[in-house]
Amino acid sequence: MTNRTATVERATSESQIELSLDLDGTGESEIRTSVPFYDHLLTAFAKHSLTDLRVVASGDTDIDVHHTVEDIGIVLGKAIREALGDKSGISRYGDALVPLDEALVQAVVDISGRPYLVHAGEPAGFELHLIGGHFTGSMVRHVFEAISFNAAITTHVTVLGGRDPHHIAEAEFKAFARAFRQAKALDPLVRGIPSTKGAL
Repeated sequence: MTNRTATVERATSESQIELSLDLDGTGESEIRTSVPFYDHLLTAFAKHSLTDLRVVASGDTDIDVHHTVEDIGIVLGKAIREALGDKSGISRYGDALVPLDEALVQAVVDISGRPYLVHAGEPAGFELHLIGGHFTGSMVRHVFEAISFNAAITTHVTVLGGRDPHHIAEAEFKAFARAFRQAKALDPLVRGIPSTKGAL
């Protein structure tokens, strides 16, 4: 089996990012984004998707966390796409329903080669809430957009319930991780690429 790994770097006037991952890991992570709550979310993603992930990043967080957070999502998406290769033998689809206390989130992933995001259900005002005093709720959608479009996957994330913004955001990342874990998994019953088109 070919190693499903990737290393991607990105440097702009707004952020500097080094990221490496192994899709067939155990969930080990080293996350240093300079945005503490984002570190927490990416650590959860690694753990629950069984993806070994290393991210070292810095950026103009004195202005806003937006550039650094979104750019890491872009790089993560690119690394996922590279590591998946031709997608031969993967399960392709994954879905998960994840609670975190009062929050409940459903995520569905299709490693389709077609970037698309449907993101719904966050309560009114969530996008304006400062989680940990620095990470705005609006960034959650930005991250899923960046990952989905750069990894070329279809992602549906639906918040079914929740009150605490921390719980909602974390449940979204954990649900996405669990769905992605299923979708990227190698299925011994799958021969070749799981598409009638012969390509994903």
